[in-house]
Amino acid sequence: MTTLGAVYRPQLPPENLRSVVLAAEESGVDSLWLWEDCFLESGIATASAALAWTSRLNVGVGLLPVPLRNVALTAMEIATLDRLFPGRVTIGVGHGVQDWMEQVGGRVASPLTLLREYTEALKALLAGERVTRAGRYVRLTDVALGWPPAKPVPIHVGGFGVKTLDLAGEVGDGTILDASADLDQIRAISASREHPVVVYVETDSRDRAFVTDLVASVAGAGATSVILQQSATSEDPEGFVRFVGSLDGVSA
Repeated sequence: MTTLGAVYRPQLPPENLRSVVLAAEESGVDSLWLWEDCFLESGIATASAALAWTSRLNVGVGLLPVPLRNVALTAMEIATLDRLFPGRVTIGVGHGVQDWMEQVGGRVASPLTLLREYTEALKALLAGERVTRAGRYVRLTDVALGWPPAKPVPIHVGGFGVKTLDLAGEVGDGTILDASADLDQIRAISASREHPVVVYVETDSRDRAFVTDLVASVAGAGATSVILQQSATSEDPEGFVRFVGSLDGVSA
């Protein structure tokens, strides 16, 4: 069965998050996804709050831009979330929007090399390993988490470029496709790997038949999770999340 979720966009005020999270919890939405877009809201801080306000809801963070954050810190944050709220958090990483990374002094010559090194080190740390790496960008010496997750947390990798998506299939535990992906691309990606494929789909429609058909077509192309997102100008995220909750299960 393909699961169904919704996005709380970081263009919306942080103080409005709680009502949307509770609407997702109450309406049966499988997952609520949060983004760490520069320079809006922290993905980890919002995820922590969302998890604390709920008991059932799965919370996804996708994507964390890796040039913005030291890999050891990211591992510490993910491990803490998972130990506080076992099995309810999904993390995605990506190389970030390069113009934003330039603004913070984090842009690198080879974003793909950084993403590979970072993802591999992050997964090793979350698996409880003691890690020493001397990569082009990721350098760790005898680093191990004091409180690793009881079980390794799957790390998804997302993006839209061909090389990034190839890397996601190689080093990720899941792949995240943004709303620009068409059905042919979803089919090709889904057929080329055996791990979960999460697909964002942008729509402001609350026409049940239209959205049901839209979700079914994306699920039929191979998505294991379809995550509906409103446009940045939409004004009723709580109502939209409740609408998504009313659709849950239509993609079975």
